[in-house]
Amino acid sequence: MGKIISIANQKGGVGKTTTAINLAAALGVLEKSVLVVDADPQANATSGFGFDPRNVKTSIYECLLSEIEPADVILHTESPNVDILPGHIDLVGAEIEMINTPNREKVMRMALQKVKDQYDFIIIDCSPSLGLVTLNSLTASDSVMIPVQCEYFAMEGLGKLLNTIKIVQNLLNPELDIEGMLLTMYDRRLRLANQVVEEVKMHFQQMVFNTIIHRNTRLGEAPSHGVSILVHDATSTGSVNYLNLARELLQRNNMTRLNEEDKIIEIKE
Repeated sequence: MGKIISIANQKGGVGKTTTAINLAAALGVLEKSVLVVDADPQANATSGFGFDPRNVKTSIYECLLSEIEPADVILHTESPNVDILPGHIDLVGAEIEMINTPNREKVMRMALQKVKDQYDFIIIDCSPSLGLVTLNSLTASDSVMIPVQCEYFAMEGLGKLLNTIKIVQNLLNPELDIEGMLLTMYDRRLRLANQVVEEVKMHFQQMVFNTIIHRNTRLGEAPSHGVSILVHDATSTGSVNYLNLARELLQRNNMTRLNEEDKIIEIKE
């Protein structure tokens, strides 16, 4: 039975899609089977894996609104062991169209249950909002990973997101856990970035991943080539960061044992 993880934060530009693509690719390299669900109307995860959303005939939209089988929509990516359930701009209207749907918050859960057994992980790239599609994603998930950028206003909106997660836990999905908070866009040269790291770790303690995603030029370039950072530049800081995150995620879920070759790699700059 696969584990479903939503990557969510209603703030835009915090690294949700970057994390969805590259964490999936890193887990794939570590020989775990992964499905990425692009639940963002911008469909950046879809294009980040080299698919043009404009040419996608069927997407997660049809799975939610037309009861199309997810297995008929899933595409194989160039990343080893990674598939994608693509997104589409049509998702913009999904929230209105789902208003009168019975159990509207559980439509995605019912869709993903059909393929959950085929993967070790299903990673949902959520849109930067707390609308009905994101609510569906959280209801379908076993846990949620929250990217937090190491910049000013990093804590802004986190309270609202955590409150939404609590509502989902109470009313829709009591099994939903917080997988952890992931610090992104870190530049150790900046005093502010270091202050944000200290503040987030002080407030949320064990909820924060030890792995921190550094600012990295190569990481920003990869999506324009339609590949993950592990394909674009396997030796880059970004690649090492996401491999470390994948290993830490597996450790947290008791799915691996650390040996000498699998130890977390320290970034030296």
